[in-house]
Amino acid sequence: MENSQDAVGHELWDYLKGEDASEIVERDDGYFYVATGPEHYFADFENWDLHERKAMRYVKGRVLDIGCAAGRVSLYLQKKGFDGLAVDISPLAIKVCNERGVRNTKVASITQLSSKFGRFDTLIFFCNNFGLFGNPDRAKRLLRRFHGMTGENARIIAESVDPYKTTDPVHLEYHRFNLNRSRLPGQLRIRVRHKKYVTPWFDYLLVSKREMRSLLRNTGWRIERILDSKRAVYIAIICKA
Repeated sequence: MENSQDAVGHELWDYLKGEDASEIVERDDGYFYVATGPEHYFADFENWDLHERKAMRYVKGRVLDIGCAAGRVSLYLQKKGFDGLAVDISPLAIKVCNERGVRNTKVASITQLSSKFGRFDTLIFFCNNFGLFGNPDRAKRLLRRFHGMTGENARIIAESVDPYKTTDPVHLEYHRFNLNRSRLPGQLRIRVRHKKYVTPWFDYLLVSKREMRSLLRNTGWRIERILDSKRAVYIAIICKA
């Protein structure tokens, strides 16, 4: 990723240094919104959402923190004695993690992950990062790959947003827009802006629980438990089938 494209990394770096930071998300239908502030990526455990704190009970063994951002999950688990690796496509996000004390980090996208990175027992996708799978075909392909780079009793802890839990006509229109081009209703095409930095366009996949179960079919994984929140966000505890 070129420096000019590392919008999220610059947002995190600015916040770390005490400067104003914001994240603007642009969708391919022309819709813009201000995302949750960067303080969420830096939050201490006691300030996490309840369903996130509950999810930490299911972590075991060696951990791969995918899309680690500022490293809040890795820092918490590191203090608890877990070994692991934090990865993010953003070089500046990884620099932020290192500045904050995350020991093991690597710049990598979700599609670059393989057995070359080692063997893991828990894969974590926080901050709705199940969305990083991008589209159904890539999700199934990567889930099968992750099956081969994890232990016998491995788990995936994955957060997503149910896109159907909305009455906003703008979002409902986007669902129809996606269906008309043979995409899942929650398959977003977005880019992120911060100051003069703009990411490339990328797919980000929001799924209902039913859709997630469908994506897991024939990948060697199944949902063991769902941790709901008071919003459309939920965490799935996924185990080997």
